Amino acid sequence: MTTEVETAAVTVPEQERGRRKKRRSPQAAATARLAGVLVSPTLLVLGLVVVYPIIASLRQSLFTEGQGVDADGFVVEGEQFAGLANYTDVFTGPAAARFWNAMWNTTFFTVTTVVLEAALGVAMALIMHRAFRGRGLVRASVLVPWAIPTAVSALLWRWIFASDGVVNAMLGTQVLWSADGGPAKLAVVVAEVWKTAPFVGLLVLAGLQVIPRDVFEAARVDGANSWQRFLHITMPLVRPALLVAVLFRMLDALRMFDLPFVLIGQQKQSVETLSMLAWQEATNVQYGPAAAYATIMFCYVAVVAFAFVKLLGADLLGEARSQVRTARKSRKAVA
Repeated sequence: MTTEVETAAVTVPEQERGRRKKRRSPQAAATARLAGVLVSPTLLVLGLVVVYPIIASLRQSLFTEGQGVDADGFVVEGEQFAGLANYTDVFTGPAAARFWNAMWNTTFFTVTTVVLEAALGVAMALIMHRAFRGRGLVRASVLVPWAIPTAVSALLWRWIFASDGVVNAMLGTQVLWSADGGPAKLAVVVAEVWKTAPFVGLLVLAGLQVIPRDVFEAARVDGANSWQRFLHITMPLVRPALLVAVLFRMLDALRMFDLPFVLIGQQKQSVETLSMLAWQEATNVQYGPAAAYATIMFCYVAVVAFAFVKLLGADLLGEARSQVRTARKSRKAVA
């Protein structure tokens, strides 16, 4: 009995303290209202430029444009409700082969270019991180390919890959790089990697510059060679910056349009992407199928981004900080 009374006496003050914690002070409520007022313009702009176009595209994908025949046999013109017919035609209709080809091209370009850009970007970052004369000039010049507009870059590479261009002159062949086929895919990959690998390199370089030098010195004292320092120190600590760069490049590559469009041309089966397919349908005034393609591409990009963040981006900064602390503790222990 005494135990129950003591427990109740202890529980009541705890409940009171919990209620007091839940009650927000007037100052905290005012701060929350001010934060809502300050954030509301940003949320309004995001709603206008992001949410509304998405909803409009979803709505448009359920309709068709042009002439048709209703249930009574009368010709009907204009916008007509089609339900999921546009999506059915995309996956199983007459345009299904073209859609799956565009999906494959989009995935191929994304995987190939991002892997090559990550490898070249890490190599460029390691080189630029070293102390040498003219390092500032090298870092500035690396930005030039990335700063060039994509359409201008595509025209430059179109001249390089021309039948009488620089590449054929160097190889001593007459490959039709801008025609349909495997050479066109290779031309797009080379041009894309050349343009965007410096972006990955600069982000990785920013990650390298925040790594404490004493971590490398401790590993060197412990007898670790260059490869071991790179594998066990550099890569784990630069992983957050690298994953951010890879995520940005992956989202950009999934929406690839202007580079293959200008470099190779439209309606080329080997380089046609989902963005190009949606643009082609919209140009032909087929807004319903175009919206369906755009919606599918949006869902594809969203799923890839979500999976990437969930699988590889969980608590990266916390992991990197813990690794730095562990390395410093090991250095102190050795000392």
